[in-house]
Amino acid sequence: MSARLVVDAQARLGECALWCERTGSLWWTDIEACTLGRWHAADRGVQHWTLPRRVGSFALCAHDARLLVALADGIALFDPATGQVTDFRPLDLPQQRGIRINDGRCDREGRFVFGLFNTAGARVGPFYRVDAGLRIERLPLPLATVANSIAFSPDGRTLYFADSPTRTIHRVDYRRDGSIGTPSVFVRVPASEGYPDGATVDAEGGLWSAQWDGSCIVRYDADGNESARIALPVSRPTCPAFGGPLLRDLVLTSARIGLDAAQLVREPQAGGIFACEPGWTGLPEPRFVLAR
Repeated sequence: MSARLVVDAQARLGECALWCERTGSLWWTDIEACTLGRWHAADRGVQHWTLPRRVGSFALCAHDARLLVALADGIALFDPATGQVTDFRPLDLPQQRGIRINDGRCDREGRFVFGLFNTAGARVGPFYRVDAGLRIERLPLPLATVANSIAFSPDGRTLYFADSPTRTIHRVDYRRDGSIGTPSVFVRVPASEGYPDGATVDAEGGLWSAQWDGSCIVRYDADGNESARIALPVSRPTCPAFGGPLLRDLVLTSARIGLDAAQLVREPQAGGIFACEPGWTGLPEPRFVLAR
C-alpha cells in the first residue's frame, strides 16, 4: 500500500483529521498556526479559518454545521459560515506554564472526550469530557504528559487513549452512562518505531495508530496484534480518519514542526494530508450532540 498526497498543507502541526459525510469534505487543524482547514473532495478546493487561539482538536456537531472546538484553554462553538466563536467555556488547567488542550474525539453517545499537552514534560494532565450542555467533567483516568490516541470501539464500549511519551496505548471499559472501568495496556510501541499519536477505529474494530517519528501508520486488531502497516513519505504522521463516499479511504494529517532543514529536504511533503485505500472500511465519526 502507498499513500498519495491530497493536500500539500505544509502544516506545522496538522492534527485531528475528521471526515464530514454530509458535505464530502475533510477537516483538520494546524495547531501551531491557530487554523482550521477544510478540503472538499468534489472540487479539491481548500478553505482556512484563523481562530483566536490554537485548536487542539474539535468535533462536528450533530444538529447543525457548527463545530465544537477545543481551544488551548477551553471549549467553544465555531460557526464556519460566520467565522464566529461563541459559548466559550474556560478549562481550569493545572497551574503550570506550557499546558494546553490536545487530542479529542466524541464517544458514541455524542459527548466529547479530550486530554492535555504539557510542553514542560511533566505528567500532570487529566482527561475530560464535555456533555450536551457544554459542561466539562474530569474523568477518572491516569494523568498524561501528551494525551493522544483517543478513539472508541464500534460499539462504544471501549475507550482507547495514550500518553505518547510512554509509547503505550491503553484501553478501558466505557459505559453508556459515562462510567469508566480500570485501564489496561493495549499496545506498547517499540522505541525504534516512534510514538503513538492520533488514532481511529475501523468497522471491524481495528485501531489505526499514526506513529510520530515512525514514518508509518499501524493497524492493531481488537487484541492488540499488528495486522497492517503502511509506510509513509513523512516521518511525523499525526492523525488518521476514514473518509470518502464509502469510508474506504484512510486519510492522514502530518507535521513539519521540529524537522531541521536537511529533514525537510528529504521530506518535502511533510505537513501534508495523505490518503490510501487500506482494504478496511471506516465508520462515520461520532458527532457532538448539543442540547437544543
